[in-house]
Amino acid sequence: MNAIIISIGNELLSGYDNTNASWLSQKLNETGITVGKIVTILDNKNEIINTLDLSLQQTDIIIITGGLGPTKDDITKSALCKYFNCSLKLCESTYRNIEKIFKDRGLTVNSLNKKQAEVPELANTIPNLYGTAPGLWFDINEKTLIAMPGVPFEMKIMFESFIIPRLKEKYQLPFILSKTILTQGIGESALSELLTSWEKSIPQDIKLAYLPSPGIVKLQLTAVDANKEHIENIINNLIINLKQIIPEYIFGYDNQKLEDIIASLLIQKNASLSVAESCTGGYLSHLFTSCPGSSEYFKGSVVAYANQIKIKILKIKPAVIEKYGAVSEEVAKEMALNVKKLYDTPYSIAVTGIAGPSGGTPNKPVGTVWIAVASPDSLTTKLFLFGENRKINIKKSSVSALNLLRKELIKN
Repeated sequence: MNAIIISIGNELLSGYDNTNASWLSQKLNETGITVGKIVTILDNKNEIINTLDLSLQQTDIIIITGGLGPTKDDITKSALCKYFNCSLKLCESTYRNIEKIFKDRGLTVNSLNKKQAEVPELANTIPNLYGTAPGLWFDINEKTLIAMPGVPFEMKIMFESFIIPRLKEKYQLPFILSKTILTQGIGESALSELLTSWEKSIPQDIKLAYLPSPGIVKLQLTAVDANKEHIENIINNLIINLKQIIPEYIFGYDNQKLEDIIASLLIQKNASLSVAESCTGGYLSHLFTSCPGSSEYFKGSVVAYANQIKIKILKIKPAVIEKYGAVSEEVAKEMALNVKKLYDTPYSIAVTGIAGPSGGTPNKPVGTVWIAVASPDSLTTKLFLFGENRKINIKKSSVSALNLLRKELIKN
């Protein structure tokens, strides 16, 4: 079963990221539907009609996002009406939903808002749980055309809650098993070299993909088979073998995040954490506080970007900074120990480095980062040399700090 994704919006052709298409591709593949093409087009009626005409000749399922709003540049509905030679009609259930949303917000429905309840008469509507524009479902013989709003959180809920179940009802889809192994502390090429023999042991019907991001490399195993138990056994055995080869680099699986894993470990230990960060500028603290319930274990942080703050708030000795520099093992140690004392926590992390693009020296080039992790009975430090990209350095520093803490937490 194949699909084409059509993204509609002038902004998508002006440099904005097309995150909807990426997300939809992943979800469709997980469902057993292969995405053969992603097309991005302007808010132009003829362009929409021509693209639909060509796509319906090439695929079984068409997924459209964008252009269902109330403004003049939202022309997807009128283009669909022209393509299917039908008119718009008022959908009473959609209009009642719009009225409720506006009433709850203390607002009055105007004519533009009411227009969002008008849908092509040949379409079945798909509920929008978080917005006013409904989705549209067209059955074209054995084929399907689906149009959804371009607002990401509206589209995602609609797709997962209503569209995936309907697609599974209409089509006989294969069973797909995808397992992702999360690694940290090793680059993609070095990891691939380590796993040469392991890769050769993977059966041809199981696909391996390396998915790198700053500080993390994901290994994704995917198989399509009618026999669920058969491929589950094969992939589980591959993971068992992988854990024997690179146990020090694997930190989790599938959609797990380092900050969530650490949260669970700290809660299990009934322990708390504090952070002192310089070159990461608060990003590390942000990762912790992005976890629901983080107030249970995350006590606070000091973003000591300037040396004066390191000295005044974190009580770093001026002589230590003068002798070793702000980016040094000695300063990282004091940052970790002193923030731990300041917040009275059993664990702490400190990060100090040169994010770039300037500030480097021959002895300490851009990308030099020292990380320290303090626990109740130990202090661990590690030097990293990342690179010249500021944003990537900040993310790599934060992820590396998280993994150092994770390793400390699982020692006992």
